[in-house]
Amino acid sequence: MTFPVKAVIFDWAGTMVDFGCMAPVKALCEVFAGLGVPITAAEARADMGKAKYDHVTALLAEPDIAARWTAHFGKAPDGADIDRVYALVEPAMVEAAQHAAELIPGSAETYAELLRLGVKVGSGTGYTPEMMAAIRVQAASQGYAPEVVICAGDTPSGRPAPHMAWAALIALDVWPASAAVKVDDAPVGIAEGRHAGCWTVGVAASGNAVGLDHAAFMALDPAARADKVALASAALRAEGADFVIDDVSQLLPVIHRIAAAITAGQAPGSALA
Repeated sequence: MTFPVKAVIFDWAGTMVDFGCMAPVKALCEVFAGLGVPITAAEARADMGKAKYDHVTALLAEPDIAARWTAHFGKAPDGADIDRVYALVEPAMVEAAQHAAELIPGSAETYAELLRLGVKVGSGTGYTPEMMAAIRVQAASQGYAPEVVICAGDTPSGRPAPHMAWAALIALDVWPASAAVKVDDAPVGIAEGRHAGCWTVGVAASGNAVGLDHAAFMALDPAARADKVALASAALRAEGADFVIDDVSQLLPVIHRIAAAITAGQAPGSALA
């Protein structure tokens, strides 16, 4: 019999690679510091998950950052400044990302089991194809090679629009969307999957909201670790995630729960847990 879940679409940084989503933060902070307008890691993380051009646009629209930019340059940031910053961000992202391509524990095993179940695996990312090139090679060498990779710029609109998820489903030849699962660490990625009509699974501990690499996360006092995960989980649930897990090592039981829900005639959004 065909497994009821036909496809899983994964995000990349913070979901399958780069525990803590560290690479984008490093690149953004370095670029803004180099321009004389430093930003904090928290500011860099606020719009994580968006296409990187959209991310830069959002950062320069943030009132505190815009005020610091105006104080430094003598004028408010405009479209030309967005282009200027993004031109620096793209190579910085390429450099940072290729050093942050280690798979999150459990990723390769989860991927292999999905394939064994007959589930197609696709992916989407706020990175451009250039940013993804080295990551894809390194991920494949560790046992993760999704059939489809939809990058920023491959669709007219990025997250939270559903276009990237839809593009992945089209490329995988999977329908209906309600037979697919979108897995993401960022609320904007959950919104993408929800708008696309997919089941959605939020990843809390390994993602952007906690914002710690694996070693730093595991070094936390258990109570502090639980508090950070609870806050990240709450944000994902607030965006409408059907399920929230710590990391992809916990995904397979949820996939089987979704399969059972599909068999029972339930739709995404009807089995919140």
